Amino acid sequence: MNFETYPFEKLAKLLENVEPNTAYEALSLTIGEPQFATPQFILDALNSNTSLLNKYPKTAGEPILREGMLTYLKKRFDLTLDNRQIIPTFGTREVLFNFPQFLLHDIEDPVMVFPNPFYQIYEGAAKACRAEVIYLNLNADNNFQPEVDEAALAKSDFVILNSPNNPTSSVMMLEDLKKWVKLALKHDFVLMNDECYADLYLHEPLPSLLNASLEVGNGDFKNILVINSISKRSSAPGLRSGFIAGDAEILKGYMVYRTYVGCASPLPLQEAAAVAWADQEHVSVFREKYKNNFEVAKEVLDVDAPEATFYIWLKVDDEIAFTEKLYREYNLKVIPGSFLGREGEGKGYVRLALVYEAEKTREALQRIAALSEELAIRN
Repeated sequence: MNFETYPFEKLAKLLENVEPNTAYEALSLTIGEPQFATPQFILDALNSNTSLLNKYPKTAGEPILREGMLTYLKKRFDLTLDNRQIIPTFGTREVLFNFPQFLLHDIEDPVMVFPNPFYQIYEGAAKACRAEVIYLNLNADNNFQPEVDEAALAKSDFVILNSPNNPTSSVMMLEDLKKWVKLALKHDFVLMNDECYADLYLHEPLPSLLNASLEVGNGDFKNILVINSISKRSSAPGLRSGFIAGDAEILKGYMVYRTYVGCASPLPLQEAAAVAWADQEHVSVFREKYKNNFEVAKEVLDVDAPEATFYIWLKVDDEIAFTEKLYREYNLKVIPGSFLGREGEGKGYVRLALVYEAEKTREALQRIAALSEELAIRN
């Protein structure tokens, strides 16, 4: 399989011969990995269950983990699901890669649709399925919202949305999500929303695609799925805890497929994830941290905060030159937007992941401000 080089590998290649200014402490705003300590109650649950390492975990997930996830869906989205409508997963990256292979295996010429720019696993899954790809281009002209081409959707088999979006931080509200549910039913394609940033809202709680499905009368979630992860909301990416939820008929077959995949989560991790999913209070602490970081960004870079995520999609003249110069002169790494998109999307942007405490975030953003001022003076 001819997979595209991952964005972080491209960045390493870009900067391999660039000597950073060591007068500055090395900082990186590249990876969406929260740099805050995992809450103690989650660590306690993990530590108190290490004796369970002598047991094989079930592929379907332990009852306590499923209960924690169902509690989360009820508390956060007021959704009442049953065990047929959810499968615990080993994070969401593995789902995004292997679910399309399950879903599209028996389709002769499968077609996948997803946003552009995008999380690169979407593309990897399409390549593994030998699927034709149709892009939903996100740019300033459409306010970074996926535009509908019904002719393309009519031949589509699997559509991935990503709201809140990585990397652009755009958000689809309930009415937009409802339109997409109707389209999935009209054209009979499977629609999935990647909701890993849904809890990192800055103002009002954001809806799930499952809420939209209920709103249009699709109570059994036909053709509708969501995935979510504990990594961002709980500052616990190492727990590798996620789920896929929605259409029970699709999930029934996918559960059989997963028994062959071998991605069952170790029992101590399941116990820790269960308490994390069931608790909502600790997430508000992280939301406040990200909100503070965006306030710093407004002060330092004069950029407005998005509705959700911890990303800034920063407009620059030349994202490659900007990235190289920022590293050379200020020892700070960012991701060029063109590394995250195809067909020219992402060009002229860099993605900043505001995943540090406010003081370190301020230091990083001040370096960007200094470079931006320097470039403006030269121009």
